[in-house]
Amino acid sequence: MPDLPIPQDAAEAALFSECWDAVLSYADLCTAGSTAATELATEAFSLGMREAREAEAAVRGAGRRPARLPRIPLLLTAVRTTAADWETQGLGHRLDPDLRLWLNSDKAARYTGPPLQRPIALRGLRDLQAADAELLWLAEVEALPLPTVARRLGLDPATVGDELAQVRGLFRDRSHRNHLDMPMDAQCRSYARLLDAVTRSTSGETPDDLSHHLARCRQCAEAAACLRLHGGGLPAALAGGVIGWGGLAYLERRRRAAEVRLGAGRPPALESGPPNPGAHKAKAVRNGLLVAAVLVSLLALAVSMMPGDDMKNGAAKPGVSTDGEPVANPTSSFPTVTARAPGSAGTSRTPTGNPSESTGAKNPDPEPQGTSSAGAEEPEPSESATPSCRVEYSLVNQWPDGFQADVTVTTAEALSDWRVTWSFKDGQKVTQMWDADFTQSGAKVTATAADYNKSVPAKGSLSLGFLASWQSKNAPAYDFSLNGQECAKS
Repeated sequence: MPDLPIPQDAAEAALFSECWDAVLSYADLCTAGSTAATELATEAFSLGMREAREAEAAVRGAGRRPARLPRIPLLLTAVRTTAADWETQGLGHRLDPDLRLWLNSDKAARYTGPPLQRPIALRGLRDLQAADAELLWLAEVEALPLPTVARRLGLDPATVGDELAQVRGLFRDRSHRNHLDMPMDAQCRSYARLLDAVTRSTSGETPDDLSHHLARCRQCAEAAACLRLHGGGLPAALAGGVIGWGGLAYLERRRRAAEVRLGAGRPPALESGPPNPGAHKAKAVRNGLLVAAVLVSLLALAVSMMPGDDMKNGAAKPGVSTDGEPVANPTSSFPTVTARAPGSAGTSRTPTGNPSESTGAKNPDPEPQGTSSAGAEEPEPSESATPSCRVEYSLVNQWPDGFQADVTVTTAEALSDWRVTWSFKDGQKVTQMWDADFTQSGAKVTATAADYNKSVPAKGSLSLGFLASWQSKNAPAYDFSLNGQECAKS
C-alpha cells in the first residue's frame, strides 16, 4: 500500500487535510470495514494527487487550463477507480457487496466509456473553469457555508452568493449543451426543447407525457436534474453524476460532517441540535447521583453526632450506629450508571490511568472493573480477576488539526447490542464515525452499535473508526467502558 504524498507547501498541507476527510468518508462507504477503508483511501489519495500534479505540470506555461475535475471530486473518482482495480485483482471481498454488483454492471461502464455517453453532471462540471467548478462543488455537495467557501477560494464574501448563482447558470448551460450532444433517439430529441422550458420554470408543473418519459428514460432524467436549478436537487445531481455509486449516501455524510464542524467548540449549539434523549437521561441520572451523595453525607454526619454508649467510651466505630446497626458510610461508593461522566461519583481513574484517591480502597486495582450497588462496600478486585472486555486504541493517521483513530473492543461475553464510551483529555472533538453512531458531551464520547453489527459473539471483537480534531496536544483516549463495564487496555 503506498504512503500518502508529502505536501509541497503549507497551502497544500491544508488542502490535503480537507481532501483526506472527503476521500476517507467515501472510501468507508465503498468497503466492508474500517481497515479496508483506510487502505482504499490511502491508495486512492496517492493516485489522485499524482494525477493532479502531473496534469498541472503538463499544462504549466502552455496558456490553457487543465481539463479536469476540481480536487475533491477528482480524488473521489480515484476512489472509484481504485475500488474497480481491487475487484479486478481479486480483492473484491473487501468491498461493499452492492458496490461490487455496480462495478460489474453497465452503470459503471458509463464512467469509462465514450465521453459523449458519460453522465451529464460529470461532463458539465468538467467543462467549467477550475475556480467555478470548485465553488459549485464546495457549496452544493460539501455543504460548506458561503463565507467559508469564499475564504478558501479567495473570493469576496459580500459577492460570493451572486457568483454562485452565475456559476449555477453556467453549469446549466453546459449541461443543456451536453444533453443535446449526446446520442439520443427521436423521442428524446422531441422532448429536448420542452425539457429545457419546463426546468427553467419555477412552477414545478411538468406535462404528463414528459413526466412519463422521464420515468422511463435515464438519460433525460439525468438531464432534468442538472437543468432544474430550483427545488434543491442540484447537489444530488452533482454527487450522483460525478461520483456514481454511493453518491447520495456520500452527500448525506458530508451534510452531517458540515453540521458537526460548524457546531464544534460551541457548547450552546449542542443543545440546539437534534433531540438526544440518551444524553438528557444521563444528565438527569448524574444530577440524581449528586443529590444522593449529599443526602448520604448528611445522614452519616447526623448519625456520628448522636449520643450513645460508644460515645461515652470514646469515638464511635466508623460505619456502625449506636444501636450496633450498620449505617451509610460517607466514603463508600455510590451507584454508577452507564453514561457516567469522568469525575462523577464512584471508583474512577484519572487520565493517567491511576485510581482516584477518593475511592477509599486500601489496595486499588490498576484496572478496576464493574460497579457497586448503593450502600454497599465495593469488593476488592482480585489479581486473578479476568476483565469483561479489553480495548485497543490505535492512532491511524494525524495531520496539523485532525487525526484518524480506530477502537477495537474484545468482549468475554456475547452481546446482542453494545455501547462503548471513552473520554479525551485535550479537548479533541469527534467529527465523523463509521461502524457506529456517536454523541459527544464535553470530553465524553459515546458510540452505539449500528444496525448491522449489534451482535458480537463471546470472545469476539467489535471495531469502529472515527475522525476528530485536535489542538496543541493529542493524548490517547482513556476511561473506556463497554455497556457500563470498564475495559482493560490491551
